[in-house]
Amino acid sequence: MKRTERVSIIVKILSDTPGKIYPLRYFCDLFDMAKSSVSEDIKIANSAMEKAGKGNIETISGARGGVRYIPSVDAKEISNFLEKFCQKLRDPDRILGGNFLYTSDLMFDMEAMNTLASYFAAKFKDAGANYIATVETKGIPLATMVAYQLHLPLIICRREAKVSEGSTLSINYFSGSYDRIQKMSLSKRAVTPNTKALIVDDFMRGGGSTKGISDILAEFNVDVCGTAVAIASALPEKKKISEFTSAVTLYDVDEENKIIKVEPNII
Repeated sequence: MKRTERVSIIVKILSDTPGKIYPLRYFCDLFDMAKSSVSEDIKIANSAMEKAGKGNIETISGARGGVRYIPSVDAKEISNFLEKFCQKLRDPDRILGGNFLYTSDLMFDMEAMNTLASYFAAKFKDAGANYIATVETKGIPLATMVAYQLHLPLIICRREAKVSEGSTLSINYFSGSYDRIQKMSLSKRAVTPNTKALIVDDFMRGGGSTKGISDILAEFNVDVCGTAVAIASALPEKKKISEFTSAVTLYDVDEENKIIKVEPNII
């Protein structure tokens, strides 16, 4: 094969499986080439990805090392995306009773969630997560995309235990959004103790659900290494968790005047 053909195949394989580590020997065997030649191909592929602002191909040293692709979006692209995202959120027709917003169409837009996931994946790629954790339901698409891009398993905390989950552990937590005690359960087979998880969710008001996920993971000796949220409410200022990253901040929903104040965060 010509070098341009090899580089194209390397980009195709790595971009199809983001986050997965491929030993250098994999590409040496695939192309029947020496390591030095393959290493040069990978450098060219990485240079092209970086120049296009589509992420980078990392080389990991050591016995378990290799190469992996981490997607990302450049600052201008994510800034434009978040502004358009906010414009859609400002539509007065989204206002529901009790100052809630309808966001299901946005949260289940796979292209939009893929773009947002690229930003979160790049930000938390070195957090050391072994799992991506979320709670059903609207956070699942974003969490799935982040899990895919980091090549990590997804675990979903259920509102109600399912027979198909086998033995489960359940906790009660206070949901500030609904102002009531709710239940959360997780299969005992879902995680391995003494690991780490990155929490990903669609919306945060007081942080009750996120705190619930953290608490139930703690029952399995799983530490939280980060929290990524698509939309975070500005109020209440004091939330049940102290550190999180949000793409958009919701400042106010004026049901009477049909005004939604929402702004992208500085990326």
